[in-house]
Amino acid sequence: MTWTPDQPIISLKDVHKSFGDLEVLKGITFDVMKGEVICIIGPSGSGKSTLIRCINALNDIQRGSITVEGQEVHDPNLDKLELRKKVGMVFQQYNLFPHKTALENVMMAPLLVLKQAKADVEQRARRLMKKVRLEGKENFYPGELSGGQQQRVAIARSLAMNPDVMLFDEVTAALDPETVKEVLVTIKELAAEGMTCILVTHEMGFAREVADHIYFTDRGVIVEHGPPATFFTEASDPRTQEFLSQIL
Repeated sequence: MTWTPDQPIISLKDVHKSFGDLEVLKGITFDVMKGEVICIIGPSGSGKSTLIRCINALNDIQRGSITVEGQEVHDPNLDKLELRKKVGMVFQQYNLFPHKTALENVMMAPLLVLKQAKADVEQRARRLMKKVRLEGKENFYPGELSGGQQQRVAIARSLAMNPDVMLFDEVTAALDPETVKEVLVTIKELAAEGMTCILVTHEMGFAREVADHIYFTDRGVIVEHGPPATFFTEASDPRTQEFLSQIL
């Protein structure tokens, strides 16, 4: 199947996921078009992180379908490495290698996975460090950087694989309030450049500003969704209203 940009770049249809007897996702369906920014919000334990981990095949699913650029993610014959070249992911914990410099962290995957030439990789890694506003920090080790700086290195590291889609799983949850902003600015710039982004986030002001579409999940289902302009002002489901009243 050849995928074309007028089709959804990511499509979820009736996705069910359980851990043992606990059903975490109970039939999730939505599409993401190329260049869209989607924010997934909802109370803790509503399945948000599980959902985006399924898109990257980090979690399997019991039922339903997830396609990325027309490729079924949960096809047993899928090359997960190929999938993860297309779909970058940034986690709440930065997962940087502590014994490697920031620049080396950004260079590792293109060198080891894509087997690209070191000079080219280094040049691109330096460009990406600049892009995430960490010029001058290339030779710092993660332990010498703030949480916000480490998270931006993690974003640069994901971008080094030239993905078509970026998944962000509560990437600001572990950060101090003052460093949250620098990470969100970086993501906002990516979105403005046309990167397709799916974010699980608690940052409502940010969601309102950058999202094309917001999905509110609770107990494994999408309760309500819409563009920010109407989502925050016209939410009709009591669960959404209650959630928003607690955080806005």
